[in-house]
Amino acid sequence: MQPESSLAIVAIACGIALIVVVLWEAFETIILPRRVARRFRLTRLFYRATWFPWVRVVARFVPARRQETWLSFFGPLSPILLLSLWAGMLITGFGLLYWALGATILTRGGPVGFLAGLYLSGTTFFTLGIGDAVPGNGVARFLVVVEAGTGFAFLALVIGYLPALNQSLTRREISISLLDARAGSPPTASEMLRRHGHAQGMEALRELLFNWELWSAELLEGHLSYSVLTYFRSQHDNQSWLAALTAVLDTCAMVMAGLEGPCRQQAELTFAIARHALVDLCIVFRFGPREAPDRLPPEKMAQPQAILAAAGIPLQEEGLDPRLRELRRMYEPYVNALAFYLRFTIPPWVAGKEPRDNWQTSIWEPRAIRRRPAGKDGNEHF
Repeated sequence: MQPESSLAIVAIACGIALIVVVLWEAFETIILPRRVARRFRLTRLFYRATWFPWVRVVARFVPARRQETWLSFFGPLSPILLLSLWAGMLITGFGLLYWALGATILTRGGPVGFLAGLYLSGTTFFTLGIGDAVPGNGVARFLVVVEAGTGFAFLALVIGYLPALNQSLTRREISISLLDARAGSPPTASEMLRRHGHAQGMEALRELLFNWELWSAELLEGHLSYSVLTYFRSQHDNQSWLAALTAVLDTCAMVMAGLEGPCRQQAELTFAIARHALVDLCIVFRFGPREAPDRLPPEKMAQPQAILAAAGIPLQEEGLDPRLRELRRMYEPYVNALAFYLRFTIPPWVAGKEPRDNWQTSIWEPRAIRRRPAGKDGNEHF
């Protein structure tokens, strides 16, 4: 049953639009290795339309101690839902073309209309080859060939996309796990610097910041290409990629404001690429800088200074506070914006009174392993 000419024109336009939009979105999301500056994107609209309701439902119906776990489900589920949405739109687009172009469809009984075209589109896209709905003229055969090729290409993209996500996520989380024993859980700048207060500490800190310079560059490239990775959360509730990046930026800012030497030069390089990653991610999600309560007000500035002085890392006190505050203004508003959107907790500047690393705790042990201060050899004992 062929539609009227005016309705057919509308159906053809809608079908072509659906196919073109989905193919272009898939190209930008999976293949294009750079940030997309276009204002309207179906993928961005999908995540906005699903993430906020997910957060509201979790906040309302899930107990506080389980909310982080439920929020972590969104990351793995969202690409499956997005790919399903793309597949449904492609099938609908080709179904509209079958119907609007008057493609003859041979079926085993029943009316031949849009639903028959939609069924043929679905079986063709997934290459089922059932045979109860087959093309009966040249137009239908041509569309079947085009859709079958599109379905093969789409499935190939899916097969390559999911392993790439997993590999990028694994590389990201390895460094976050290694930061546990170096900066605490959650990671803090004062704890990271304190644990590098031994004889070879500054060289070890320089190497650590160099590794995090590479990590930040990989985060920048990976999360711009696969922005869905920003929704994937870490294994522990007190860890996240944003918390780790913030702690590293805090450490770099403290070193740049109060220390001299090769470690400061490396801190400047790490600070530059880490801030670059933050700003570009905010551009991707279209979130401007966001103000939040000061994590290190002037009256608490003496706390990290005292901790570092006790660890043998005296800071240059002259002009320290204004230099540090100027550096913090360069990245903290962007951290606040991403933390608010993704519902991450920003780590403090100073750890608690008795900081415990994740590796020191266990559900089977009533007491955590306690860390004693570093000895004269510069190593921390347990």
